[in-house]
Amino acid sequence: MERVLTSEATSDLRLPGFLIAGAPRAGTTWLYHLLDRHPEIAMAKPVRPEPKFFLNDEIYQKGLSYYASTWFAALPHGRLLGEKSTNYLESAAAASRIAKDLPGIKLVFILRDPVMRAWSNYRWTVMNQMEDRDFLSALQQEERQPTILPPHLRYARPYDYFARGLYYRMLKPYFDLFPRRDILCLRYEDIGGNPNELVSALHNFLGVAVRGEDGEALGVINAASEETQMPLDARAWLVERYAAPNKDLGRLLGEDYSTWPGGI
Repeated sequence: MERVLTSEATSDLRLPGFLIAGAPRAGTTWLYHLLDRHPEIAMAKPVRPEPKFFLNDEIYQKGLSYYASTWFAALPHGRLLGEKSTNYLESAAAASRIAKDLPGIKLVFILRDPVMRAWSNYRWTVMNQMEDRDFLSALQQEERQPTILPPHLRYARPYDYFARGLYYRMLKPYFDLFPRRDILCLRYEDIGGNPNELVSALHNFLGVAVRGEDGEALGVINAASEETQMPLDARAWLVERYAAPNKDLGRLLGEDYSTWPGGI
């Protein structure tokens, strides 16, 4: 049965029942394709560019009717509708807009060892020929990066290697605005380690038939190029600085985030 959010103002609009909302470089595209293959779910198309409706001021001003007609009107009926806009995690303003316009929405976040996430971000920036510094220098100079970027990089934030791993700070506005039961935080490392368990938890959270085997069947999405070794000095720098934020994250989520399967 199709699930849409309704109110006096939105009763005729097809709107999502859940959002995949971050974190960057942590498997959100994998989650998108995993859920889009489920017969009870339909994801907003295309996967790129992401809608970013609640993040982009100009698009948001067009209203919910525009949002519904642009990304959801053409999807199959009778399914749970979903959207992936990774950068929602990084915006308290987006959290407020979502809470106001989509009451009862379910939120899915997938978090990655912030040390490895920063390294992946750095390698992406180097690959796109936007970085020529060594990793440690780039980290130490992160706060001195220009705040104005070309329009196509506005949300990519290519130089925010450390800042984008401060998950507690980014999740807190969502936990302040939404019931805990409507938020699911997964770990990226389980895609490779416990995919069936991760998929089962996700399907149960969304209230659809559990197809745990879908995780292994999907395989790898957005495979990285050949891995290179993270410099030890940069790893040590990151481990030290993430220690306190990871403790805050653990208190927020009720789990131990002082260590990660990926290896802090």
